[in-house]
Amino acid sequence: MSVPLPPDASALARFLDGNVWHSFKQSPTAMVAAVLALVCVVCALGANGLAPHNPMDLASLELMDARLPPAWMTEGSSKYLLGTDDQGRDILSALMYGSRISLFVGLASVLASVVVGVGLGLLAGFVGGRIDGFIMRVCDVMLSFPSILIALLIDGVGRAMFPNAHEALAFTVLILAISLTGWVPYARTVRGSTMVERQKEYVQAARVIGVAPFRIMRRHVLPNVLGPVLILATIQIASAIITEATLSFLGVGVPPTSPSLGTLIRVGQDFLFSGEWWITVFPGVVLVMISLSVNLLGDWLRDALNPRLN
Repeated sequence: MSVPLPPDASALARFLDGNVWHSFKQSPTAMVAAVLALVCVVCALGANGLAPHNPMDLASLELMDARLPPAWMTEGSSKYLLGTDDQGRDILSALMYGSRISLFVGLASVLASVVVGVGLGLLAGFVGGRIDGFIMRVCDVMLSFPSILIALLIDGVGRAMFPNAHEALAFTVLILAISLTGWVPYARTVRGSTMVERQKEYVQAARVIGVAPFRIMRRHVLPNVLGPVLILATIQIASAIITEATLSFLGVGVPPTSPSLGTLIRVGQDFLFSGEWWITVFPGVVLVMISLSVNLLGDWLRDALNPRLN
């Protein structure tokens, strides 16, 4: 049984004494998923220092080392632990750099979706009326189209409008394409929670004393509807990473000069049946590992924040 902490205890101490941390320590699945996710994030963020080679430096590539198998195989080299691709790039280094791009696109698209979805959902649930009806009809329209199809459409339109776009603009178009449909679940979730919260006494009291509606939404309602948003965002990160990999696999994702996990899988597909399986298998394993660990953390967080599900 935990001992109550004094009011001036630090936020970290209160967290370590709280139910969420206790639930995390009692869940081996969540701990393993957290370790896997942490390893992937550290390797991705520290790719410049941890990667044995720089796959982005074309001058350092050696074509004579192309399609070498992993180091433990007969023709492998200790210089390339997981082998090389058709251009002589080290697979291990390419995975680190590619994971960084996939994580960046996934996190940025989810962040954009959260900002738009929470804002519109809060407005629809608190104001109601025609504004609520209009926003919900837009959500219905967005849900009637497959998300990957809309992402392909937006990405194609962006490339047609900016054929010689800078790399940063290409990433912006990709993030926009993924987040265009990603905001809908947040809007619907926040709208439902806001409609419940606006009927409670603390909101009615704030209205009586003359607090502005925007301040009520921002200071009082928003903090009480963020629980489901946090859970949904955690799960949606994996979905956004997979969507980015799908677009890159189809050749309409990130620029070829900055390959992500999807691009590496697409490149390796051409050599899968010729014996060079490591070119596509290792990127696929890393993609599955990232998505699975994030999904498992999302499932644990859902149970931890809602004890009634246990």
